[in-house]
Amino acid sequence: MSMAEQSLWTIDELLAATGGKLIGDVIQTLTGVEIDSRAVSNGDIFIAIKGDNQDGHSYVSKALKAGAGIAVVSQFDDEMSRAGPLLVVGDTLEAMEKIGLASRARSNAKIIAVTGSVGKTTTKDALGVALDTSGKTHISLASFNNHWGVPLTLARMPRDTKYGVFEVGMNHAGEISTLVAMVRPHIAIITAIAESHLGHFTSVEAIADAKAEIFEGIEAGGAAIINRDSQFFDRLKQQANDLGILNVIGFGHDDRAEIHLKKSALHNTCSCVTADVLGDVVTFKLGSPGEHVVMNTLAVLGAVKMVGADLALAALSLSKLQPPKGRGVRIQLQTIDGPFLVIDESYNANPVSMRAALALLARAEPKGRGRRVAVMGDMLELGENGPAMHKGLGEAIEDAQVDSVYACGPMMKTMFDALPSYRRAAWFETSRELENQLLDEVRSGDVMMVKGSLGSKMGPLVVALQNKFKSVDVASA
Repeated sequence: MSMAEQSLWTIDELLAATGGKLIGDVIQTLTGVEIDSRAVSNGDIFIAIKGDNQDGHSYVSKALKAGAGIAVVSQFDDEMSRAGPLLVVGDTLEAMEKIGLASRARSNAKIIAVTGSVGKTTTKDALGVALDTSGKTHISLASFNNHWGVPLTLARMPRDTKYGVFEVGMNHAGEISTLVAMVRPHIAIITAIAESHLGHFTSVEAIADAKAEIFEGIEAGGAAIINRDSQFFDRLKQQANDLGILNVIGFGHDDRAEIHLKKSALHNTCSCVTADVLGDVVTFKLGSPGEHVVMNTLAVLGAVKMVGADLALAALSLSKLQPPKGRGVRIQLQTIDGPFLVIDESYNANPVSMRAALALLARAEPKGRGRRVAVMGDMLELGENGPAMHKGLGEAIEDAQVDSVYACGPMMKTMFDALPSYRRAAWFETSRELENQLLDEVRSGDVMMVKGSLGSKMGPLVVALQNKFKSVDVASA
């Protein structure tokens, strides 16, 4: 097989895409793209990105010595040039964007882009599992959905990809416009609109309008898939129509939705679903629990059918769907007296996802003297409505029949103080201060859900639980 056929990029393609200058000779086949020197593999193109806290140029020699086939740099010294070949450009992030654009230009893949206030990553992962049954599928890793994650994911897309799935996120208006112009999807999915990032916006309507930017990049003849149950459905549909997208499909409970839920049985670790997907009735088992996952899977199957992939195989494959790290993964741990379950929702939080996580906790059954335990950290970036939104979670805690609430953060204090005394276990300013009491009071039979915004540092609590208590086995979820 020739170098061009098995490589992700040839040096000629990189030079054409970036307009950079080559120093040294490329002797390896270039098989990947990496921006983290710790993750470099043989044949990777290492791009030295200048971040907020670190400059990739400090790690160029290390990356080349670790096997990178070439490093893309905007400055260099003798040590770097001795370590391996360099592609010198004016701006490395801009060069990565250009490589991403060249990848999109050469690709014949059907491209799907996903945005929304909640459910983006789960939906993206479900699309990956579902489409992989019909052909080579390339998806964003983790939540690579921002100004560096999207071009990096594009740059990594193999030339023979059949289906490409991209997650597109935002903190401010205008961000999605830029990203979707690179991705140019055939289908855009908006999962849901919620009060995430409200600190950067004047209203939830403004968030909806920012999410609608995804329609700007849809390819001619493409389609939008929107949550039909959302109060913003008509607003979003109008915005899509105004941009010339006539094929707007709804998904949800609503009978008017072209993709609608007929029935579902929600279980502790999975769901069984029957749905009408654009006229085809399918029944399937979903490996990841929660009604919010069920609803977004409707959009997934609609997209699968619309890009011409095999709907039956896709539906069958969803039994293998697992929650991403920190988004509902179930961890079985062992106390001296017996096991307890942790539902790790620590990746991030807003009012909608917090309620969804509490609904999952409600379905889990404690054993023996065990309790339903909610460990909750502040939801950030909610603006002036933050305290009210935290306090408003009391009803969801009541509905979920939570026995004990452990909370941390100044916003959660408002919520915690409003709870009845028999539900209040402990509140501390930070998750670090909460740790010791939480670990001391764990009981066998407990079902514990841990959730908060990334800045609330709830993930370390899950790690602390795993360090203190032996893992029985990671329960399938």
